[in-house]
Amino acid sequence: MRWIIVAALALLVTGCMAGPDYVRPHADMPEAFRYEEKEARDTANTAWWKQFQDPVLDALIAEALTSNKNIKIAAANVEQAAGVLLQVRSPLFPQIGYSGGGTKERASESGAVQLSGVPNPQTSYQALASASWEVDLWGRIRRFTEAARANLLASEEARRGVILSLVGSVAGSYVQLLGLDEQLNISKRTLETYAESVRLFELQFRYGQVSQMNVEQARSQYETAAAAIPLIESQIAQTENALSVLLGRNPGPIPRGKTLNELMTPAVPAGLPSDILENRPDIRQAEQNLIAANAQIGAAKALYYPTISLTGTLGFASADLANLFKGPARLWSYAGSFAGPIFTGGSVSGQVKEAEAGKKAALLGYELAIQSAFADVENALVARRKLIDQIQAQERLVKANSEYVRLARLQYNGGYSPYSTVLQAEQQLFPSELNYAQYRASLFISLVKIYKAMGGGWVSLAESATVKK
Repeated sequence: MRWIIVAALALLVTGCMAGPDYVRPHADMPEAFRYEEKEARDTANTAWWKQFQDPVLDALIAEALTSNKNIKIAAANVEQAAGVLLQVRSPLFPQIGYSGGGTKERASESGAVQLSGVPNPQTSYQALASASWEVDLWGRIRRFTEAARANLLASEEARRGVILSLVGSVAGSYVQLLGLDEQLNISKRTLETYAESVRLFELQFRYGQVSQMNVEQARSQYETAAAAIPLIESQIAQTENALSVLLGRNPGPIPRGKTLNELMTPAVPAGLPSDILENRPDIRQAEQNLIAANAQIGAAKALYYPTISLTGTLGFASADLANLFKGPARLWSYAGSFAGPIFTGGSVSGQVKEAEAGKKAALLGYELAIQSAFADVENALVARRKLIDQIQAQERLVKANSEYVRLARLQYNGGYSPYSTVLQAEQQLFPSELNYAQYRASLFISLVKIYKAMGGGWVSLAESATVKK
């Protein structure tokens, strides 16, 4: 018995593992980002949201990291994958169990030959310890374990991906909320200005200084601004509700800290394309999926080879409970067995082909994740650069429209132009101010997207703030 176990251990240690070992595939990466900022700083590993210098935003992100339901679901998925790993790797070790029982039975004496000295009824007791072990000579169990471990790491990267997305979504939604607040303030301020114009024109019409057309033109302008306010208020409420869900709350109002104009602009993070492979949780998750798929090939190929198992039993059996654990009642047995396929009708080869196809799909998914990550960074960088140009142009437009309104009112008050000129000027100023506020909010959101696209060590900083339950 001893030499069999020693030989099996030697074979297990020195035995080969079926299937290919994993080698990271080559990734075709650009040398640099096309639209990388010259003033970019090495801030990808910092808690970037604190650069806004808004304590309310910091508190909202901290609340989301501890209460968001998606993070808790992702953490539960990690625990589930860890349990699967324990189950899959357990056959690598001997499986030891125990059993015991007692019986009392009486045989029929009618027409049967009774042996003298044999009691009837009979009583028997037994207590047994059993052990079994499958010798993983071809690495099937180890390949399954490798796949399960990769799946566990993939689920952990998925959880990190949820954290990355959550922080970006909370920060982006909060900035969007501040942008809507600014648009609402502009609309209310404009509405007050238009209301004053309506009041003055109604007085002038009463004394015959202007026509009814002038009054209706002013009132039309007033109602246009009034109609914009409920739409913005609806967008604010919907954004607050969406942000509440991210925080793990029921839908409701969200507190504000600084206004959009008071927010500090975070620095643009620096990074190389090679950093994306190490920092993006989705890429790391895709690679772990590829590792798992690669291991499944070895597990499938191992089915071509025989399965070797060792079993043993040690225990006691006696007709007298008092003598159950005495020497004469001792019993033992051990055995070895092997079984392998001869003809399976394509079952094993089909599993191998399935595993190989799974690896191809995982490899393509890994390559797609890399390409998508590079595209995310490029899109975020170019969006920020073009938004700066757009904001500068929009700022000049607002100034020009403001001057246009001032000059149009002077001409109208001097009798040199009709009120329609003033109306036309104000109709251009109002939407240009709204767009200017929207673009400035979009600039902050573009920075959020850059940090999200690049990943970085800040995910680990955020991860440390989560509470696993």
